Amino acid sequence: MPETTKWQVRWQSAQRSARAAAQAAGRAVRTAAQTADRSTRAAAAAARQAWQATPRHTQQTWRLTAVSAATGLAVAYVAVAAAGPWDSGQRTAERAEAAVMDGASGEHHAEEPGPAPSAPAVLPALGGPTHGAAGHGAAPLPTDAGLADALSPLLADPALGALRTASVVDVAGGREVFGAGQDKAATPASTVKLATAVAALSVLGPDHRIDTGVVLSGKNRLVLVGGGDPTLTARAPRPGAEEQPANLRTLADATARALKKRHLTKVALGYDTGAYSGPVEHPIGPNENLAPVTPLMTDEARLDDSEHGPAPRDSDPAHAAARTFADLLHERGITVDGDPAGAEAPSKSARIAAVHSLPLSALVERMLTYSDNDIAEALARQTALGSRRPASFAGAGAAVRTALARQHLPLSGAVFADGSGLNRDDKVTAALLSHLLLQAAAPDHPALRPVVTGLPVAAFTGTLSNRYRGQGAGAGAVRAKTGTLTGVNTLAGTVVDADGRLLVFSFMTTGTSDPQGAQNALDKLASAVANCGCR
Repeated sequence: MPETTKWQVRWQSAQRSARAAAQAAGRAVRTAAQTADRSTRAAAAAARQAWQATPRHTQQTWRLTAVSAATGLAVAYVAVAAAGPWDSGQRTAERAEAAVMDGASGEHHAEEPGPAPSAPAVLPALGGPTHGAAGHGAAPLPTDAGLADALSPLLADPALGALRTASVVDVAGGREVFGAGQDKAATPASTVKLATAVAALSVLGPDHRIDTGVVLSGKNRLVLVGGGDPTLTARAPRPGAEEQPANLRTLADATARALKKRHLTKVALGYDTGAYSGPVEHPIGPNENLAPVTPLMTDEARLDDSEHGPAPRDSDPAHAAARTFADLLHERGITVDGDPAGAEAPSKSARIAAVHSLPLSALVERMLTYSDNDIAEALARQTALGSRRPASFAGAGAAVRTALARQHLPLSGAVFADGSGLNRDDKVTAALLSHLLLQAAAPDHPALRPVVTGLPVAAFTGTLSNRYRGQGAGAGAVRAKTGTLTGVNTLAGTVVDADGRLLVFSFMTTGTSDPQGAQNALDKLASAVANCGCR
């Protein structure tokens, strides 16, 4: 082998130095990465702890603000791309087709939506000032004349019935900026659920829970006591669900343990429905939209595996729930002697087990998102119980009215014949609906926030999931409660206009003959508010 020259020695030395430097650099990078990873995990843990310690209503407000902002930016980006140039902050081309859906559910979003030019934040603190929109950091207020120019022609749509009313209110200022027959009382259909929700939250609070319990009545007799939880279930818990409703299986587990501690393995079973009074059947009669109204039922007395919407119902929900409970006890080694029968729990009986509903805030959200009639009637009766009134249709209606009167809401002409809106005797004004939403969106009423967070999102969720397809201004931006009976169509909700101003609206019509046409006309009205600079 030839002798190594000096340059080769220097070259080998340089290579060794480079390798040593690379190894040292690699170690430094790995150390820095490990340190950053530990810091990231620590920050995430601290954030989780802070989030868990935050009150539920505050979490809901943050969620609503974040989701609305993301949705607003995504829609605005597509709109800008499709509609073309901007002139003094206003789009110069039609954007009606800017956010056309592709026929999917609307739940699949772009991973990295681009920013919209000069787009203001959406729903800032539910009605606070929007920076960057105009003036001294506040989004400009639409004028009465501007909104009238945009909405009056749409209110003349022949698809709407003979009675058509409207109210649009600015949240930040609390002032009505458009009205048309807003003080005329009309049948609200399911938008009356907004009144039920506000009344229940104001009387009971968003953290209120409804109990279902088991008491001992004598030496070896149990009584299953219904408290009115409309979401009590007997189905197996859903894996991975963030929140689980109260479960009859859980109640059977706790009851069986308590009985075995007392060395009881054979009992008689009764069930108590005394929390409610008056007729259990709604005035519309047996109907797939609503079970008999009783304080004890499981899975809304559905005879299929559905979770919401119309379904065949058991004619005696309380007895069916007690029979199911007896079967569950039998599976846990407790024999129930005979068929469960109606009973009254002794006033001083010992409660040996109980389960608790989700908080009232969650019940309100589910009621509004899916227009759940069973939850609505239950919450109206809970309002009556909280107001020390009879928990009947009449008592619940009186309790709802009293609760809203305490909120200084405009109740002229209002009639609350039920909590769900299935009764045509219900009457409210467009002004009342918009002011219910104004209260719920106002920063100084955080307990009412679930009324806003529970509203369906246009083209995305609940009863609006299949509406607003092809309406770029409304899809993802309008949040609203629907109302539909034969000849009656209503819509009431919130929207952020083109300048970033948060508005609440209500549109009501009676005497329609084309349900689809009426719905489309109402949707166009809400979309017009979303698309409006209106100055």
